[in-house]
Amino acid sequence: MSNTYFQFKQFRIGQEHCAMKVCTDACIQGAYTAAALQKATLPVGRALDIGTGTGLLSLMLAQQLPGAIFDAIELDEAASRQAQENARHSPWPDRINVRHGDARTFLYPQPYDLIICNPPFYGQDLKSGDERINRARHAVELDFSGLLAIADRWLKKEGLLGIMLPGHRFAAFATLAAGRGLFPERLLQVRQTPRHDFFRSIALFSCQPRENLMEELTIMNGNAYTPECAALLQPYYLYL
Repeated sequence: MSNTYFQFKQFRIGQEHCAMKVCTDACIQGAYTAAALQKATLPVGRALDIGTGTGLLSLMLAQQLPGAIFDAIELDEAASRQAQENARHSPWPDRINVRHGDARTFLYPQPYDLIICNPPFYGQDLKSGDERINRARHAVELDFSGLLAIADRWLKKEGLLGIMLPGHRFAAFATLAAGRGLFPERLLQVRQTPRHDFFRSIALFSCQPRENLMEELTIMNGNAYTPECAALLQPYYLYL
């Protein structure tokens, strides 16, 4: 049985009511995005976290971006309640607004400087017998076109879209994004160990075609995090 919570340095994630639990690649997405935004020329005033699940990405970004306000939306009612509790018991309850609803039809209060999403990964891949897991992992409710339509309407012209995808699906998403006028500005290719191929692509897209900063990250070497991965996660993980 999965642990009912994941303790970070500055906050705790309860996850017993969420189909998708805290995982290393989602933590890498949050840490990489936060680090990139700390170096950005335009500060993030307001951010939208689509499919927030436990609230992990909003909480990680809130820790590192003290001026930002987060609207986090989640379709699954039990998960949205859990995310609300996680935000309420964090150091930033006044900066994270968790909303239960459909991201495709929700009327947001205003456009955003950042939209971030760890979307359903899989298209026609084999599904599980758990419908809540299928909604969280598979493009049952929100596909790439739906996500890009939200960004097209609610992302500021100078804003950024952050996303994590399986490595083999990134090119297809990037092609669709280009059709909407969004181009990868930063791209992190992630592999499990030096012997593995890249299995996750973490990217920030902008409305301005720029030279794409491409980086690589290996998570593990033997039984330990690589120095690069440990440094990225150090602000968050309790024992790093």
